[in-house]
Parts: sequence; C-alpha cells; structure tokens
Amino acid sequence: MMKLFFSHFLRLIILLVLVAAGTFILLSFSPVDPIRAYIGNDLLHVPPEQYARIAARWGLDQPLWERFGHWFWRLLQGDMGYSMLFNMPVANVIRERFATSFALLAGAWLLSGVLGVTLGFLAGRFLYRWPDKMICRISYLLSSLPTFWIAMLLLALFAVRWPVLPVCCAWDPGNNAGTALLSERLRHLVLPVCALSLLGMGQIALHTREKIASVMKSEFIRFARAQGDKGWSLLRHQVLRHAITPALCLQFASLGELMGGALLAEKVFAYPGLGQATIDAGLRGDVPLLMGIVLFCTLLVFAGNTISAWLVVVLNRSLERPDAL
Repeated sequence: MMKLFFSHFLRLIILLVLVAAGTFILLSFSPVDPIRAYIGNDLLHVPPEQYARIAARWGLDQPLWERFGHWFWRLLQGDMGYSMLFNMPVANVIRERFATSFALLAGAWLLSGVLGVTLGFLAGRFLYRWPDKMICRISYLLSSLPTFWIAMLLLALFAVRWPVLPVCCAWDPGNNAGTALLSERLRHLVLPVCALSLLGMGQIALHTREKIASVMKSEFIRFARAQGDKGWSLLRHQVLRHAITPALCLQFASLGELMGGALLAEKVFAYPGLGQATIDAGLRGDVPLLMGIVLFCTLLVFAGNTISAWLVVVLNRSLERPDAL
C-alpha cells in the first residue's frame, strides 16, 4: 500500500508540473488581451505609457519562460498569485467559490451514484424484460444529452412554465453567503443538482447493469443457487456486493466529468461557484486565477482516480477472502 501511495504521489507531482506548463503556454496564445479586458470601454482614454505600466505591473512585458518561472517559484512558496478579476488573492477566490460549489458537486455526485446503482440493479434484476429495456433507453438518452441542454429544459419547465423553483443564483436577491438561510440554499440547489446528476447517472446505471449480468453468469452464483439462494436474497447478498465495486470505482473516477459539467450548469443557472469563476476568468483573461483553478481541479480529479484505484485493491482483497462467497 505504501508503494502504491508513493507511486501515485510521484505521478501527481509530474502531472501538476506538466499541466501547469501546458496551461501556461496555451493561455499565452489566447486572443484575449488581459489589460483590454480589465480596462474595458475606458481603454480609449488610457495613454500608451499607462498601458505599458499596467503590463509591467502584471509582468506581461516579460518573455513567456520568465513569466512562467516567476509564477512557478511563487507557487512553490504557497503564493498562487493575485486575481485581476476579483481583486483578491487567487487562493481566497478558489476557497470562497469552491465552498459554494461543494454543495452542488457533492449533491450531484451522491444523487447520480445512488440513482445510477439503483437503476442498474433493477435493470440487471429484470434482464431483457421491459424494466431493463426502459432503463437502458433512458440511460442511453441521458448519456448523450449535453448538460446545458438538460439545465435549460429544467429551467423552462420548473422555473418558467411552472414557477415552483428559483430560476438562478445560489440564494435570493439581496442576500449573500453569510445571510442566506439553509432552506433558501436548498431551494436554489434543486435544479442545478438535478441537471448535473443526470450527466453521470446513465453511465453508472449501464455499467452496473452489465456487471450484474456478468456476475449472474459466474460459477459462484451457480454454487449459491445450488445451496438454495434465490431471488432478491441472492441479488442482495451475492450479486450486489460483487457488482458494487466497479460502480464505486466509476463513481470516483467520474469527478473530472462532474467538474466539466459544473462549468456549464453554473453558467446556465448563474450559480456563483468555481465553474462560473472559471468561465469569467477565461473571458476576461485572468491568467493567475485560471492557472490556480486548473491546478485545483487537477488535484480533485487525481484524488478521485487515486481513491478509485485504492478501492479496487481493497475491495478485491475483501472479496477474495474465503468468507466473501
């Protein structure tokens, strides 16, 4: 286990360096001028001398490799830079915005996992019958629909056609993160969580169904049936415990897809989270904030994949014990 830990830690260091360098190079070729985006319509009133001073203050007058070297050295010292868009340290922006996004991501992650495993379990229980066919069709449909389309459909139905839920934001107008009530936050979370959870639910359902169908054909299931196990008891005690392992691994490995879906969901619902900040930083050319968010998301995705790999090792060992069958 320690060997696996050090192996993943070394991979993480290499991954972060490569992602940081690649992202910095790509952002240097962006057509967005950070100074122009920062000043806006007042650019015509800014003399060239002041424009040059702003560029020098942000380090934009330096060569690419020198800018990256200065940024990377500050990063090693714990300084992620200063956000031009929010006028505050990047670490503070990420902390505040992720605190808002965490409820959305956690709710969608849990809901997609529970619904996906449940639907996959039902499809495997009624394999090749009408419940299985209906669940498969719904899962294929959900897997092919983009997140923003699902989000706009939910908005049109439950915020416009039947206005039972808020149309946007994380709290009511006039409130903020410190004054919003819990019930108010939950109401604003319903539609974004539903839109984001539908993104991964179909894949988990299909994966669980296939695993259950495979386990049902295995030798130890035939042995369990010979001992008298059948029906729901067989599925609950024998099939599900073997089929849940790949479903959990897939759930943790899907954090990257969940983060990508959160970008679009937060934009559609004007949800003031990390995804909304990422889009705003990209449109305004806020390179320090984009770099910080990319590295933070890389850590989250890597953590999900690492947990998935560890689950495979731990759960497979538990299933290999003599009393696991």
